[in-house]
Amino acid sequence: MSGKIRGGLRARKQAICRKAQRRHCSFYERCAHWSFDRSESASPIHWHRERWVLAGTALIATLLSGFIMPAWATAMKPAPTVEPHTLLPLPLPKLSPIRQAAPKVDDWQVVRVQPGQTLSDIFSSHGLSLTDLQRVMDAAGSAKSALHSIHPGQEFDFLIGKDGSLRGFRFDKDQADRAIVRLDGPQPTMTLQARVMDVREEVAHGVIRSNLYAAGAAAGLNAAMVGKLANLFKYDIDFVQDLRPGDSFTVIYDATYRDGVRRGEGDIVAAEFVNQGTRYTAYRFKKADGDYGWFSEDGRPIQKSFLRIPVDFTRISSPFSMDRLDPITGRRQEHSGVDYAAPMGTPIHAAGDGVIKFRGWERGYGNFVVIQHNKDISTAYGHMSRFAKGERVGEHVKQGEVIGYVGMTGWATGPHLHYEFRVDGVARNPQTVTLPKPQPLPAAQLAKFKATVVKPELARLEQIDQRIKLARNDTPADHTDN
Repeated sequence: MSGKIRGGLRARKQAICRKAQRRHCSFYERCAHWSFDRSESASPIHWHRERWVLAGTALIATLLSGFIMPAWATAMKPAPTVEPHTLLPLPLPKLSPIRQAAPKVDDWQVVRVQPGQTLSDIFSSHGLSLTDLQRVMDAAGSAKSALHSIHPGQEFDFLIGKDGSLRGFRFDKDQADRAIVRLDGPQPTMTLQARVMDVREEVAHGVIRSNLYAAGAAAGLNAAMVGKLANLFKYDIDFVQDLRPGDSFTVIYDATYRDGVRRGEGDIVAAEFVNQGTRYTAYRFKKADGDYGWFSEDGRPIQKSFLRIPVDFTRISSPFSMDRLDPITGRRQEHSGVDYAAPMGTPIHAAGDGVIKFRGWERGYGNFVVIQHNKDISTAYGHMSRFAKGERVGEHVKQGEVIGYVGMTGWATGPHLHYEFRVDGVARNPQTVTLPKPQPLPAAQLAKFKATVVKPELARLEQIDQRIKLARNDTPADHTDN
């Protein structure tokens, strides 16, 4: 039964196809080679052309659906609902008043002093008169002392008006203060402006080859700092007689900078000097009274009770001797002091604190001064050209105070100082006599000194010495290739 039904359906389907072919005969003639009939009697389908047609149709359909469908979906999307906004009144900050334009900055002209220039020369070069200079000097008051002696490299600032008149003048009163003189007001005024100073610690190390100043210069120290170093150790070292090649020094000192520019050197913080194998040290310490002093590692003041040599001399012209041929009398006799040759007029300093016991003319000694320091020790100074003003018998003098000037009065063949060191009235050799040691710091200050000064500074000095030794070891030895 089912077979008959299928046969009927097939016959009906074929009848419909024949009817369609007759109605559309022209189309079937053009596409006669197309066939979807898979019966064995039908000719084979041309698959190559058919694939291209189907693939192109599918691609076009896909592209159209990709563009058309999203656009259609967007068009069909309902319009968004706008939420209502509520406006709230807010207080606005008050507008600050419009600032006035900044005042015009004064146009100061900076002038650097050239060698040989005077202050009047500098004023004249700016079209200013000596009257202008006098007005500045009068207005500067106590600061004008800085204008009495100027040096090359020093700077002065001028404020010149459009009419060429002097309206202001600035200069350094000292390292820390600048003086500002204004002449553009009803009355001339002078104010001081503090300058910010930057203090930095610096280190220098030198080895003696010929003399101390040459070694200092090679280490980067100026003459003033070398002088400070010599003053620290002058109580223990004779820098004319005792120095030997190979002696060395290390100095830690303050250097002052202003506006990034080095302005000079300050005080020595710590120093070490090795002379003929003996090591001397000095450390700066603020004492209980607020003053600074320099002390050795054991806390004793560097400044001894007596100066070993009380004058800056050039050479020893005659040493201490018990049997010397006198150049004046021609006889052999005792020379109870040391003669230090120095230029005429060189200042002579008191070797220690004491009282003037004698001041006047003494046969053979010429202008002569004797200072009593304690019940046992006195010092004597002969052949002075003149005495210092104001010194009288019975007056107290301090160590280092000028008591007279080098000359050749009395029995002398040239300008020099005859210096004696007497113990209980007996002359001793000033170069070899054992000088009394000063007392160390009190116990509490001594402990603070060792903990806060000696320990850290000694460690720094040792590190510097170690680096110097390593640098020497790393330096290749000179050799000659054969």
